[in-house]
Amino acid sequence: MIPITRRMALLVTTAALLPLLIFGIVAGVTLRATTRSSVLESHAAIAERAAEAIGLYLQSTEQIVRSAASYIVGTGLTRAQQDRVLWNHVMMERQIRSLTLYDAEGQPVASSLLTGTPPPLPARITSDFALLPVDLDADELPRTRMTLRLSEPLAPYLVAELKLEELWRVVDGVTVGARGRALLVDESGRIIADGRRGGKARIARGERLGDHPLAASGTPGSARYVRGDGVEVLAVSSAPMALGWRVIVEQPAEDAFRPARDLERQLLLFVTLALLANIAIGIAAGRSLLRPISDLLAGIRAIGEGRLDERVHITRDDEFRLLGEAFNATADKLGELQQSAIRQERQAMFGRIAAGLVHDLSHPIQNINNNCKLVLQMHDDPEYRATFARLVKREFSTIQRTFEDLRNLARPIPLERFAVDTGKLVLDVVERMQAQASVAGVTVAAGVLPSQPVYVEGDLFALGRVLRNLVLNALQATPPGGRVWIEVSGDERRATISVNDTGCGIPADRVQAIFEDFVTTKRRGLGLGLAISRKVVEQLGGSISVESVVGEGSSFTLSFPRLTRITTG
Repeated sequence: MIPITRRMALLVTTAALLPLLIFGIVAGVTLRATTRSSVLESHAAIAERAAEAIGLYLQSTEQIVRSAASYIVGTGLTRAQQDRVLWNHVMMERQIRSLTLYDAEGQPVASSLLTGTPPPLPARITSDFALLPVDLDADELPRTRMTLRLSEPLAPYLVAELKLEELWRVVDGVTVGARGRALLVDESGRIIADGRRGGKARIARGERLGDHPLAASGTPGSARYVRGDGVEVLAVSSAPMALGWRVIVEQPAEDAFRPARDLERQLLLFVTLALLANIAIGIAAGRSLLRPISDLLAGIRAIGEGRLDERVHITRDDEFRLLGEAFNATADKLGELQQSAIRQERQAMFGRIAAGLVHDLSHPIQNINNNCKLVLQMHDDPEYRATFARLVKREFSTIQRTFEDLRNLARPIPLERFAVDTGKLVLDVVERMQAQASVAGVTVAAGVLPSQPVYVEGDLFALGRVLRNLVLNALQATPPGGRVWIEVSGDERRATISVNDTGCGIPADRVQAIFEDFVTTKRRGLGLGLAISRKVVEQLGGSISVESVVGEGSSFTLSFPRLTRITTG
């Protein structure tokens, strides 16, 4: 059982800390959700800004290409002059590797390349302006080409080969925390720029994102995954740009969520310290508050043990003092009621004893008195004198048995223990009770008996008296034409004797009390027979019980430890 002091301390602590715990839980959950959302938004903003910078870079390059086109379209310049114009633009803009003008057949007309052969015209020019997919140049570095369709019918295409290394500086400049970096990929997942460690080698090898969770994403998104080196990473992708290019910002999840985790630890530490402090305060306050309850509980236990003189002394000037005074007043009243109940019970017992003695003794005394009057008239008749002597002896035996019952109830009954054959005992009792059964018009018989003797340790005379008393009660409760039978059964450990009848039965509200002293179902008598029977059975280590149904009959069962080894002298 949990002491009330602990429960009170727990209640106080719970009441004090429940709001704090709820706040801590809600704050922790909110902090995690807010931190994740904030980190994702921050990374997304960084990715979008990098994408905007790259977009501005491409727009600037487009304007340069268009500017070069304006110098050579419709100006009537010679091939050498066109080469010089294109070469000048390449020299002024570091992001352009070469500019080449092609005719309608795809043959180079003019080029900024003063030496070497210009690359062939890309075959997939389908619009006035386009950025071609990224591929690798002769140095195994990523490149792309920007195509512009001109209004010049003889040389309608201007192609600019772009140095994507310029984009590397933009991507390398994107940092998130100590270890967060960005990378630029095209629509096929090929890495164009990579600010991560070893990124340039991956670009040179023409690596793609492969199984990266954002590799096939066509919209802005985020993901958490574990890299090949075992580090969990938070990745955020920007919206696709021209050609489906995307900026992906990555940062180790440990770095991204470290501030939130630090704050969570501080919050947990605060809640734990507050919890311990409140528990200590609650226990101390509970002990001080509930000490009077402990005193009252001790007093109640003393009263329950029968020590009605126990009193409590509570000096607190509050409701507990009033409760202590009420307890003491109740104890005083209980003492008075106990003394009154003892007096009333004693008077009632004396009344029952007196009434039973009057009933049990009045009949034999009356018989002796009547026969004394007759013997005065018939004193010369020898036969009557003999009858008178037998009657007086019988009635005095009845009186003596009544007093012996009272004496046996007050002190242990002397018993001698021997091995008793229960089957023979039952047959002897049935034989002895035949005369009384015949007078009552009731059949008395032995029921089912075991094929082998069933022995118990007991007093043959005392057990016989118990069974005769039970049979006599059954005869008195059974109307003429009824049956009374005794059965014996046993197992390896117990032996059972049952006395059954088809009598009137015992009301359910009286069954449990019939073995008590001075309790009887008859209209007269002391009611000691069953009480003495139970005392004898229990002294022999057995038990007695009854089952009864009103109008159908009763069954009294005696159970004893069975003797398995019989010693003979």
